[in-house]
Parts: sequence; structure tokens; C-alpha cells
Amino acid sequence: MGKFFARYKMVLGAMVGVGVALPVFAFYRLHGVAVDVVPVQEQQLVQTVIATGRVMSPARVEIGSVITGRVAQVFVHEGDYVEAGQALIELEGNELEAALRQAEASEHSARARVATVSEVGLATAQESLAQARATLDWTERDLNRSRTLLSENVLSRAKFEDVERAYLVAKSQYEAARTQVNAQTKDGAQLREAEAKLAEAKAARQLAAAKLAQTHIRASTASTILTRQVEPGDIVQPGKPLLTLATVGETRITAQIDEKNLPYLKVGETALASADAFPAVKFPAQLYYIAPGVDVSRGTVEVRFRIPDPPAHLRADMTLSVEVRSAQKENALVIPLDAVRGSTNGTMTVLTVHKGKAVSQPVAVGMKAGRQVEIVEGIRVGEQVIIDTAITPGRRVRPRLVHTRYLAEDAS
Repeated sequence: MGKFFARYKMVLGAMVGVGVALPVFAFYRLHGVAVDVVPVQEQQLVQTVIATGRVMSPARVEIGSVITGRVAQVFVHEGDYVEAGQALIELEGNELEAALRQAEASEHSARARVATVSEVGLATAQESLAQARATLDWTERDLNRSRTLLSENVLSRAKFEDVERAYLVAKSQYEAARTQVNAQTKDGAQLREAEAKLAEAKAARQLAAAKLAQTHIRASTASTILTRQVEPGDIVQPGKPLLTLATVGETRITAQIDEKNLPYLKVGETALASADAFPAVKFPAQLYYIAPGVDVSRGTVEVRFRIPDPPAHLRADMTLSVEVRSAQKENALVIPLDAVRGSTNGTMTVLTVHKGKAVSQPVAVGMKAGRQVEIVEGIRVGEQVIIDTAITPGRRVRPRLVHTRYLAEDAS
């Protein structure tokens, strides 16, 4: 008896289940399954390219010493702003100062030598020349008189030869005095030599002054100190970086974009940028450079942007997000990108709802922007496009609008 009632309950339960399932099956058979649909609408579509970049300094300069020396003072710290010509580092320069004083003394001595040759020496040589000329004239007259007396046999040959030798000596002295005068003039050898010595001393003084000036390391242009690798007492040598500076100038961004986005970019386009640390603060940027080559290892292309009015929070090497508006179209027919399907022959299709059934329609797509795509041919405004990818053409469906949800997701 117990077994009978148990079988009875099982049969009764099965009959009840069938009684419930049949109406449900009939309902879905007649009315179809609920599917998410989005109406085709006409709106503005903005195509963007988003890239991650970093803030570029106009130039990064490493400051070092061109001489070997001990650091006496360091006047700046990391983060300091410096003007052009401002002192950064001072090296000990006692020996170089002494060398400069010595070079200045040598120059002074050489300058005095030039003055002596050109002024005193010339006057002395001219006086000697005048005396030599007078002696030569006197000996020449004596020689002429002695020659007459010799012809008259009044003067002996030996005496005449003494007079003749005196004349030749006077003539030689005169020529030497004249040569000395010529040497003291502007184009003379002694003055040229003195002036050459002066030029040499002047060059030595300039070299000593230049070496002493190298103990004072200054900023070549307005900059910000990024790093400091030197302290007082350090021994520095040429080639060793002591400070790293970021020069002040136009702030720029460098970014890497996927090479597939190259068709959407051109020089001169505007963009919106924001620092990852301050995402709510967006500021304009302008594309001014697209690299001619592609990074093969990453499949990216370097692009650079100018920032006309950089916000105060930007720092060198800060990470930024850059959104480039590459194209814009008014009154475009827009649907979610999820609604577009492929086909075996390569034609793009969408599923629309027609008389309660899912109908496949070939379409031609245009611009893409985020999760939205433009349809340029195949559907009209107001048609309902199915989002659910599990639905197959011909199936009965019940459309369920999700337009508001998709708009919210796209906006996010």
C-alpha cells in the first residue's frame, strides 16, 4: 500500500511539472526570449586616441667641472629654481689666484718693456745716431784734408792710414747707430719682439683668469635643480656629473601610441591631458611631432605635444593620460560596438527586431569611438539593435531597452 502511494505522488508531481512547463514553453514559443536592445540614434560622434605619456623638460643638462679641484661650497639644493648666471658650485682656487697674480705681473713687465723700447730706447738711439753722424762728418773732413797733404808729401803714408782707419770706424759706428734707430721704430725688430712678449704675457694672464673663473660653476640658463651629487669637500674631476638641471621653457609631453592609430593622427591636432596624480584637472595640449619610425619591439610610435598653459602641479617625468580628438562627426547613426557582428564572407551585420524575430542585416561601419560605432549604411534611426551575442537570426525575441545603461557605461 505504501509503495502505491509513493508511485502515485511521483506521477502526480510529474503531471504538475508538465502542466507548469507547457504554458511557459508555449509563452516563450509565441512571444520569444527577452533580449537587450538599443535603439539606433543620431548623435555627435567623436573619435579619440588615448595614450599614456610623460612630461618632458625642454632640456636636461648635467653640470660638471672642467678642472680637478676640491669643492668649497654648493649653493643649491634639489628642487631649487635658479636664474641664468647664478652660482651653483664653488671650488677652492688659492693656487689659481696666485697663478693669475703672477701672470698679471708678467704682463705688466712686458707692457713696460714695450714702453721703454718705443719711447726711451728710440730717443737714446736717435741721440747715438746724431753723435755717430757728427763723428763720421769730422773724420770724413779729416780724411779729405789728409789725402791732400799726402799728395803734397806733407803727410806720411802711415799717418794717412791712421786717419783713414778712424774714418772707417766712424762710418761703421754710424751704420750701427742707424740700425739701432730703425730697430726702435714701430716696424723695428726690438719693438716687434717686445710687443710679441707682451701678447704672450697677456694670453698667459687670460688663461690664468679663465682657469680661476672655472672654479665658479654657474647656471647657463634658467633651470630647476633635479638632482645633486656633490657636497663640500668632494674632489671633483672633469666628466663627473655634479648637478642635473631641467631648463625652463616650453613644457611638453612625450607619449607612445599603437601604430594602428597612426591614420587618426596629424600634426596640429588638439588634445586633452591630465596627470594620473590629478585626474580631475584636464588641460589642453597640441600635437606637434610624430616620429618617422616605429618601435619594432613594442609596435608603437612616439608622439609629442606642447602644453601652452601647464598647470602648477606638473613635474618632470610625471605620468600623464592624453586624449586626442582625431575626428568628429555630427548627426552620425550610432550603436554600441558590441552589437556589430562578423560573417563568414567578411560582411559586418547586426541583429534587429522585426515582427518579434531577430533579423540579420548587413551594415557598413564608419568611425569608431570607444564602445560606439557609426553605421553608414544598412539600418535607420529608431530601429532596435540586439546586444546579446547569444541570439541567432530567426529566433523569437522580446526587446528590452537598455539604452540608458549603455549611455552610462560609455560615459564612464
